[in-house]
Amino acid sequence: MIIIPAIDLLDNCAVRLFKGNYEEKKIYSSEPWKLADGFSKNGASLLHLVDLNGARNQIGVNEHSILKIRETTSLKVQLGGGIRDKEKLEYYHKIGIDRFIIGTAAVTDPDLLKFALETYGKDRVVVAVDARDGIVKISGWEKDSGVDYRDLMDRLAKAGIEHVVFTDIAQDGTLAGPNLEAYREILNSFPFQVIASGGISSLKDLMDLSSLDTKIPLYGVITGKALYEGKLDLAEAISSL
Repeated sequence: MIIIPAIDLLDNCAVRLFKGNYEEKKIYSSEPWKLADGFSKNGASLLHLVDLNGARNQIGVNEHSILKIRETTSLKVQLGGGIRDKEKLEYYHKIGIDRFIIGTAAVTDPDLLKFALETYGKDRVVVAVDARDGIVKISGWEKDSGVDYRDLMDRLAKAGIEHVVFTDIAQDGTLAGPNLEAYREILNSFPFQVIASGGISSLKDLMDLSSLDTKIPLYGVITGKALYEGKLDLAEAISSL
């Protein structure tokens, strides 16, 4: 199980939201590329980067930070937030983004998902399944899709998706611990390489996730706020797992 540090970009700053609420944000850095450098020095291999403006369809706001992070870090980068057309996929491919995270379009535009798989391959396409009370949220978590996350995952499996990030929105940014039961169910029901996201607060949370008794082990865990708040040491976490 790999540990994946996260940077969420809002207006070119690294922020964390509370349960996805844009009104409850905390700014951690106006130079997010320096955070990426620190993650690299502490042993990370992959960065989870989210364009929060893009998720709300505010295009190009974080372009400066995205480019600078890509230009200054040796980390592999998986990026999501607002990837809803071929042009955006092609742009991120051109600037060297390693993996594309598709969320809203995975629900609303299955043809785009098919294009991404055929053009860039299964290893570079990740679907973000973000749910509150079992229902998938889209458009920066601000709209209700009306789709149960299990039904969406069934569709994704049939479409050939191999990599999924699952977030229980009720846990995200809370430091209240992950939804272990949801991950146990997903890993026992679907053939994905699953990345857990939301609620990580300690090394114990990571240990609990890594020791889930499931058919498929958890592929990775995303953590952001716990790192920024000093509740989790990245180097220690990586060396412990």
